[in-house]
Amino acid sequence: MTDTVNTDVDDMEFASARRELTGWQVHLWRACAAAFVFWHLWILLVEPVDPTVSRAVHVFFGAALGFSLFAPRSSGQPGNRVPWYELIFIIPALLIPLHYIFDADGIEMRTFMGPNTQDLLAAGVGILLVLEFARRTAGLVMPLIAITFIAYCFVGPWLPGILWHRGVSFDQALVELFNNNGVLGTIVQVSATFIIMFVVFATFLQTSKAGDYFNDFALALVGRLRGGPAKVTVISGILFGTISGSAVANVVASGAFTIPMMRRVGYDRATAGAVEATSSTGGQITPPVMGAGAFIMAEVLGIPYTEIALAGLIPALLFYVANYIHCDLNARKSGIRGLPKEELPRWVNLARHAYMAAPLVLLIYMLVQGFSPFRAAAWGIAATLVIMLGTALTHRITRQGQNPLVAMIGALHETLASIYATLHGSMKEMMQLIAVCAAAGIVAGVIGVTGVGGRFATMLLDVAGASAFLAMVFAMCVAIILGMGVPTTAAYAIAAAVVAPGLIRIGVPPLSAHMFIFYFAILSAITPPVALASFAAASMARADMWKTSVIALKLGLATFIVPYMFWISPALLAQGPLPDILQAFITATLGVYLLACATEGWMQNGPLPLLLRLLSGAAGLGLMVPELMTDVAGLAVAGLLWFRQQRLYPKEDAGRAVVQS
Repeated sequence: MTDTVNTDVDDMEFASARRELTGWQVHLWRACAAAFVFWHLWILLVEPVDPTVSRAVHVFFGAALGFSLFAPRSSGQPGNRVPWYELIFIIPALLIPLHYIFDADGIEMRTFMGPNTQDLLAAGVGILLVLEFARRTAGLVMPLIAITFIAYCFVGPWLPGILWHRGVSFDQALVELFNNNGVLGTIVQVSATFIIMFVVFATFLQTSKAGDYFNDFALALVGRLRGGPAKVTVISGILFGTISGSAVANVVASGAFTIPMMRRVGYDRATAGAVEATSSTGGQITPPVMGAGAFIMAEVLGIPYTEIALAGLIPALLFYVANYIHCDLNARKSGIRGLPKEELPRWVNLARHAYMAAPLVLLIYMLVQGFSPFRAAAWGIAATLVIMLGTALTHRITRQGQNPLVAMIGALHETLASIYATLHGSMKEMMQLIAVCAAAGIVAGVIGVTGVGGRFATMLLDVAGASAFLAMVFAMCVAIILGMGVPTTAAYAIAAAVVAPGLIRIGVPPLSAHMFIFYFAILSAITPPVALASFAAASMARADMWKTSVIALKLGLATFIVPYMFWISPALLAQGPLPDILQAFITATLGVYLLACATEGWMQNGPLPLLLRLLSGAAGLGLMVPELMTDVAGLAVAGLLWFRQQRLYPKEDAGRAVVQS
């Protein structure tokens, strides 16, 4: 199951064709990939190594594995063997880490004295390898962005206005763009530590079938309700999304189950795809395991990841509350019922397998208790291994009738095989992240060496001089546009380097500024014209891509507004006194409801005329602004609208109901 999902995800997330290796090559690749991931776990949990060495190994051993698996072109047959010409890329990718391993002290000394020929050669070849690695795994846009920034190093003296700079020598550019300020800098450091640890944890959870358990739990919880399958998709997005930080991965993994279920009870193809796309996108903003960009944010801001996760809790809840309300209102006006009781999982069976949620519960508990993310994820992995071993042992004893000794040997062998498969499966999940983080490091290096980030911040200040709101809109557009062409991790990393300093200089708190950019980079997955999650879901639902994208945009409308509330007040990021946070959350939840009523044209059991839809939308916006006057006005309007709907439509019109067989 994991391999199938990974192939689909990689193919849709801008990647070129993947080789399906066979024979001794597939066994060698899997062994190297498993060893690569295990080495990361070892240095993170047992015996640390020099950070620069670990970053070099992370990027370039990862690139060597990537060149073996991904063909140079997306068209044509990628084949099932690694051709000889790939050695042109693989051998240099293996030599660069060896340069850092065997000459680490000399490289550190030359940081102050100046690079030698070997350093410059490693930097030049390394940058070219990173660009090709990113092109194969993440498409052409990210390398083009990096190449544009590299060119900017040299053409800056001839550019006008804020783009002008003194110029950068060739040697200086190589060093700054490759070493600890560039490719091997902070972004890759996060990839080599936090991101890989949590990718491994998520992959172990999926191997243990925790994702299936969460889907069954959601089905039992809300499957029988009005529009049940759509609501199952929303709840599943929360539960499954929190162990998978990729919108498209969520669409592929859960959409095959939820989209047909929604279609069967009466949802049209576009709406079914849109609900899946939006719910899957929300997984990247759902604690405790948010998208990879959240780990970069923690490193850049220098604050614990638990603080990032806590700040993301209320916005994630508002996102899914909005999705749930949209599904309910759509079902009300279309007369869509839930699933028959006999088709739902039994609570007795779910309770019997409640241990499947133990790793995630343990992870959350340890993060809240202040343990490092590494230790929390490690204990989560350990709990998953116990579950896998216990499940295999129980099955062999109770179902196959084996004696305990034979069952234990067989269960150990089965669990070790699963561990091995999970380790090399984790590498498949990681390759695109490694590539885009390394390429984003090139962009960060250019920004640092040319100083363009400071000049961009000055331009944002000038815009803010006319209107701070326009400055925020400009920052939003930059984040969304970047996210349309590259995976959201790279979009956030680049936008954070370019836009965040400007937002902070106009007075936006650092956490609010970075969360603002993070959210809009993620929402690019459902924002036309390049709405990757919407397109993936539309393909699975066999729906019109543009119609699906527009509906997904409507479902996620509240989340396009919530980040502006970060700017007005940090209460929605759980910053400030508890009463203020609770007030902001409660009123924002009601505001989300009124916005959903406005966009769906339906409230309670009846329709809303256009004028009242506009009034409902305005009241919803007022309630989402954490101010007393706007809250009072919004509550008054909400009360009047509710009273009107109850008077005109006291009961649901049974004639609209579609009775399902």
